[in-house]
Order: sequence, then C-alpha cells, then structure tokens
Amino acid sequence: MNSRKSNFYELRWNMVGLLGKGIIDVLFRTVRIEKEGYEPVADLLRTRRFIAAVWHSRILLPNYFFRGWNGIGLVSRSEDGEIIARILQQQGHEPVRGSTSRGGHRALAKMIKMMKEQIRPAIIIPDGPRGPRFVVQPGIIALALKTGYPIVPITYSAKKGKFFSSWDRFLLPVPFTRCRLLYGSPISVSPDADAPEMERCRIRLEDELNRITRRADADFGHMIPSDRDS
Repeated sequence: MNSRKSNFYELRWNMVGLLGKGIIDVLFRTVRIEKEGYEPVADLLRTRRFIAAVWHSRILLPNYFFRGWNGIGLVSRSEDGEIIARILQQQGHEPVRGSTSRGGHRALAKMIKMMKEQIRPAIIIPDGPRGPRFVVQPGIIALALKTGYPIVPITYSAKKGKFFSSWDRFLLPVPFTRCRLLYGSPISVSPDADAPEMERCRIRLEDELNRITRRADADFGHMIPSDRDS
C-alpha cells in the first residue's frame, strides 16, 4: 500500500470511528441509565485493576460508560472488528487486535505486557468474535491468571430496542428508552490455578454473566437463550 492509499485508508477508518462514537454518544445521552450491583464493585473499579467481561451483544453501553478510562480492548481482526477498534480509540481506549479463542496468543501476551507496564483496565468479549453466544472462551481466564486482575462481569438490557438476527442477537436500544446496567460478582483466578481450576473459573464467569443478563432482560420482558440452551 503506497503512502497516498495508506493516508486515505486511515482517514476513512478514523471517520468511521468518529461517526460511530458520535452516534453512540447521542443515543445514550437520551437514555435513562440505571445501575444495579455497582456499590459492591465500586472500590475495585476505582483501582482500574480489573478485567471487564461483556457479552458481544451487550458491548455498547459498557464501552460508553467506561469511555476515557484508557482501557485495553481485545478486538478481532475482521472488518467488523476494525469498526469496533476505531470506535474504541475515539472513546479513549486502546484496541489490541486478536481473539480470545483463535490465534490470540500474541494478542493476549501483548495485553499482559501492557497491563503490567501501566495500571489500566481491560475489556474482553468472552463469546466473541463468532460465538457460541453467551459461552465464555478460555482466553479471559488466562489473562486474569497472568495479570492477577479480577474479572468483573458486566451486562445491560433496554426496555425498548432492536435485537438483531445475528449470531449474538446484538442489542441496539432506541433513543429515550430506559437501560439497566448490571455488575456481577467479581471472579478471581489464583496465580497457581491448574487447568481444572481454570475451567471452574470459566464456568463461574459464564454462569454469572448469564445470570445477570437474564435478570436484566427479564426486567424488561426479554428472553435471549444461550447457544448451550438452543
């Protein structure tokens, strides 16, 4: 790619990021946001030594809520991932390209290094980039093991919104609706955890994320099953 094409490429994707951030900002400024489960994790969040675990379909509000936190986000190398990465940059985060399940060893190693060099949170989509929906992949547990950061499950739902027919059933709230942002119980991975213990932590995280997501959805009369239940 020559210099002119490279500059055009960057300009195009920077505009995508700016536009995406602008749309998200306008949307959530019209929305009434309620928080549940925040107080028990407030002190932990203030340390910025945590890993936020958010389902692929529920990423919009948590990313908006944590804008400007200088977090590290693991984002796939797909074109959809490029859109997310550019929006994350505009929201004040640093994207690392890779996947928790496919070819992501280098990306995880880079995240571990960055988190050890500077205190900053990480944002992980444990069922991304292609599912199965609401099923935690093991990469996030390895990240918690290597960094010592606890995992905070976070989700949200909306009274009125569009659930897309995509694999993740992505949720897009409508303007002026009511959203509920839920925090689950943190999950810590012992530094000497063996493979069976890491699997137990993975299951605990999956169960907790699904519990708070079902609770948030039920409050508004929604029901989106896990791929394990399909």
